This record gives sequence, C-alpha cells and structure tokens, in this order.
Amino acid sequence: MRKAIWWGVALLAIAAAAFFALVPGIVERSMNKVEPTPALAARFAAGQPATQATGPIVDLHADTLLWSRDLMTRAQRGQVDVPRLAAGNVALQVFSSVTKTPRGQNYDANDGDSDNITPLVVAQLQPVRTWGSLLERSVWHATKLRRTARTSNGALRLVTNPAELDALLADRAAARGVRPVGAMLSIEGLNGLEGSLGNLDRLYRSGFRMGGLTHFYDNEVAGSMHGRAKGGLTPFGRTVMARMEDVGMIVDVAHLSHAGLAEVLARARRPVVSSHGGVQATCPVNRNLTDDEVRGIARTGGVVGIGYWAGAVCSTDPQAIVRAILHVRKVAGIDHVALGSDFDGAVTTAFDAAHLAVVPEALRAAGLNQRELDKVMGGNALRVLRAGIQPLSRRAAAG
Repeated sequence: MRKAIWWGVALLAIAAAAFFALVPGIVERSMNKVEPTPALAARFAAGQPATQATGPIVDLHADTLLWSRDLMTRAQRGQVDVPRLAAGNVALQVFSSVTKTPRGQNYDANDGDSDNITPLVVAQLQPVRTWGSLLERSVWHATKLRRTARTSNGALRLVTNPAELDALLADRAAARGVRPVGAMLSIEGLNGLEGSLGNLDRLYRSGFRMGGLTHFYDNEVAGSMHGRAKGGLTPFGRTVMARMEDVGMIVDVAHLSHAGLAEVLARARRPVVSSHGGVQATCPVNRNLTDDEVRGIARTGGVVGIGYWAGAVCSTDPQAIVRAILHVRKVAGIDHVALGSDFDGAVTTAFDAAHLAVVPEALRAAGLNQRELDKVMGGNALRVLRAGIQPLSRRAAAG
C-alpha cells in the first residue's frame, strides 16, 4: 500500500513538472504564429530579403514579456527575442506589460469579470505575489527585463531617459559587428492602479516610460474601445494622464474608446502615441483609428504605430501594412507614422522580427524615398520617445 502511495505521488510530481514545463510553450505556440505566404517562405529560406539600409529602426509594441522565454536565446516559437531583433536591425523595441485579458476576448464588447492571464501566470511559476495582483505582474515584467539586460553583456540595454537613448544610438553607430539592442518598457492598460497615483509612480520607478490607458475592457482610468460602456476618461483618469505627462510617461491611446481618445487629444500637453493598430480607411475594424483621430494625434506631435496582423490592417501581407502607412502619410503627413507590430501579442503575422526587412522593401517599392523611409522605420518614433520620456520638471520625476 505504501509503495502504491509513493508511486502515486511520483506520478503526480511528474505530471505537475510536465505541466509547468510544457503548457506555457504550447499555449504560446497556439497564439503567436508566424505564417508566411509561400513566396515569403521561399525567400526567407534563401536568406532574402537582405536587410534594408535605413536609419535606426524602432518598434513601438511587443508583448514578449508575457511569455516564459529567455530573451537572449533565439526561440522556435513567438516572434521576438534579442537575436531576432538584432537580425532585423532593430535599434529599439518597446516591450509592453500585459496583465489581464477577458475570457472570450473580442474587439466589440468585453467586461473585466474574468481573466485569461492568471492561469498562465501560475503555470509559468511566476512569484506568488503576481498571482493576484495586476500591479505586481507589471513590476515582475520590469524585473525580468532589467535582469536580462544586466546579464546580456551589453547586447540588450534598458532605456529610461533621453541620455540613455542617445548613448544607445551612438554606440550602435560606432559598433562593428553585432550592435546593442535597446528596450523600453510600456504597460498595456493601467488596470492595476487601484485608485492610487502612488502605484503609477511605482511603475515609473520600475522603468515604465509609456502607458496604454486601457486594454480590452473599461477600467478605473477610462473606457476601452472594446469595453461595455466605452466612456471617456474618469476623474481619476484625468489625474493619471496629467501625472504621466508630468513625469515623462508617454500616453498611449491604443485600445482607448473613441470618447476617451477625443478627451485625451483635447487635454494633451505632450505628444500622444497610438502604439499599435491601424486605420479605418484601409481596414474598417472597431479598434482602428478614424481620419480625424489620426489628424488629432498628429496635432499633438505624436505618431500612429501600424501593426502587422489582420486585426490592424485586414491582412498579414506586407502590402496591407504599406497601405495603412501611406494613408497616415496622406492624412497627417510622413512625420506621424511609425511601426507598431504587436509581435507576441496573440497575433498571427507573416514574418517575425528577424525578417523585418520585408517592410522597408515594400515601402521602397511603394515609392517612399530614403528620408521618408528613415522616418517611418524609426525616426518619427525616436523623436516622440526622446521628447516624451523627458520629465517636465525634476520635481515631477522625483515624485
């Protein structure tokens, strides 16, 4: 009998170990897919297209920190890691912290009563403090990224201020061979503030320099484009937005309701970013921006980051990405469009970070000159990031 009990315990231990080791990877493989067209697959296999000559490349949104992977190892799943960013010639990747998504998530209407992320957090054996706290999940994501950068021998650098950004770009320009990749922290939905500006300040101290006000459901800050009420900013949300602008934390309006976006644009004192998405004119999906919204973001001096998945551009073909970029250029000017892949954000794309060369190649074919190409691929984003992460005063940044 005792032997049978021990065998049972051993089998349970083996089953648990297999669960924690295998399930997170299985889940990610089912959600972050790279599915190139046959023509693209053949070109990738042949080592094409070659990296395009552009200025520094910046991507405004990837959800890689959600997943249990070593960023310094080239993975066989997902879309982003440091080796693939280096292969794609990316100078700076903005990594977003996702803390909660609703069950049955959709673009039309969700509530915040359920959470898909908690089972993943437990399965990944994250610290227990993160199991029941959205704020602690973001702090943990920041800790993971900071530890990775610290042990990367300079291959990955966390950027938190303009001086660090300028040093990164200077070192990349001077480097021979492999160049350092920069990383900046953002948060997708300020869902975990719990009514406290102090928690926003804690996120800032953890390294976050951009924040999406909402994600897939209405929260205490504002209404989501995919929420039930889809309202504007709450009184607390207005205070949060002002504090973000004071300390140098860029306001990201991706996923924000149309009412909330209108209010942000009316109140903005600093450039506003839509980090990842598309435009209604080329892809009439609920989450995408109207022409008036694109022009409003441009009036703040901000940028619209164009994504690579069907929900943003109605296809995964690089030509669909180009159509959205060209439309923003037409409506708001070339200075107000950027890249916002949404890599590793439970999306399917036709290429990963290593094969980013398909984008500048398609933009060149569409007629963009070198000056325009440099702006779209990173110049516009760098302008906004450099200005936006500078605190309005030392006192504000110190809290």
